[in-house]
Formats: sequence, C-alpha cells, structure tokens
Amino acid sequence: MPATSESSQASRAPRARSSTGRALQKGQQTKAAIVEAALGLATHIGLEGLSIGALADVTGMSKSGVFAHFGSREELQISVIREYHTRFEQEVFYPAMSAERGVARLSALFDNWMKRTSIEIDSGCIYISGAVEFDDRTGPVRDALASSVLTWHAAMRRAIEQCKGLGELRVDTDAEQMLFEIHGLILALHYEARFLQTPGSMGRAVQGFQNILARYSSAQTSPPAAAPAATPAVAKRRKVSNQTTTSKE
Repeated sequence: MPATSESSQASRAPRARSSTGRALQKGQQTKAAIVEAALGLATHIGLEGLSIGALADVTGMSKSGVFAHFGSREELQISVIREYHTRFEQEVFYPAMSAERGVARLSALFDNWMKRTSIEIDSGCIYISGAVEFDDRTGPVRDALASSVLTWHAAMRRAIEQCKGLGELRVDTDAEQMLFEIHGLILALHYEARFLQTPGSMGRAVQGFQNILARYSSAQTSPPAAAPAATPAVAKRRKVSNQTTTSKE
C-alpha cells in the first residue's frame, strides 16, 4: 500500500505542475493585456487618468480582477511606464545599434527618436506628459518615470562621447550640453507639432539637429544630412495644413 500511494502521488505531480504552469502563463497573458490597454489609455489621458475602473471597462474585466494583477493604481502606473520604456528601446535604441559608432549611430538614434515622436504627435508621449504630471511630486511613479528618461539620456550621452573618442566631434565638446540641446529639439517638436500644430515643425527639428552637429563637428568631418521618413500621422497633418516638409530615410 505505501508503495502504491507513493506511485500515485508521483503520477499526479507532473499534472499538478503542468496545471500550475498553465495558470501562471494565463495570468501573465492577462496582465500583459491589461498593461497594453492601460498604455493605450495613458498615451491619451495621461498616467494620472488611469484607474482600475476605467481599465475594467476597456478590458471587460471586473474591477477586482484588474486589481488582483497589480494591487494598486500606483503599481499599474509603474507597469505602464516600464512597458513604454521597453517599447521605446525596441523602436529607438536597439535598431540604431546596427549603425557604426560615431556620428552615424548618433544620427540613427536621433532619427529613430524623431520617428517615434512623429507617431506620438497624434497620441501623446508618456515621457513628456508624465513629466508635467509628476514634476512636483515624489514617490515610486515619479522615480520610475525619471529613471526611464535618465536611462535613455545616458545612452545618448555615450553615443556623443563615442563621437568625441573617434574624432568626429571636437575634443572640447560638452556631452551634457549637446544632449541638452538635442533633447530640447524633441520637446520643441512635440509642443509645436502637437499643441500649436505649426507647419514645418518636423523639418525644423531635423535642421536643428544638423545645426547642432555642424557646430560641434571637428574640422575633419561633416555631419550627414539624414532625415527621418514621414509617418502616416505626420502625413495626415501635412494634408490638413496643406504643407510640404522634405524628409528622407
């Protein structure tokens, strides 16, 4: 009898583990679906606009069901920030790593950043809207948001330093200052194109980046004249305003 009992327990163990694994996988998939819906809402109404109730309506789940995956609205907001940062890296950072180190890679990083921003002109950027919402606050949500932005800035700063090391930028180039100016272009583009809907904003941002490169470039190198391709969102705005902005890959 004891042997038979042990044998039965052993045969049931794999099935129990399999059932637990499936439940865990389903839970992860459900949580990912909630984060996806929350990210879509946050880009339009901001992180502060997120609520368990709103997500329950969007996902068709109960409030308790949504709450069970996060435990708090704060944890939900942090999960959205992390997901946004992951997608930002996938679309902006990693594709640029295939470019050669130096101005080519720095330009690729900026071009990808511009393409991402052009898409967000019609939706919204969590990095920008989140900064407005949490600039005068403290806490885990602000910390998560600031950490994501600073991680991206560190990557841009490294690219600038690599340009200096390769002799493509002047040795006295202040990487922090150059990064500040490049970031300023993105902020200005978002404000001008999204809020003011100023014609030609994309082209001005591209020209601004070329001006920055020219100002910091060493005598041995000339900045590449690269510009991001227009996205459907930007093309739609151009049609409405009857404007033409020259761009190329």
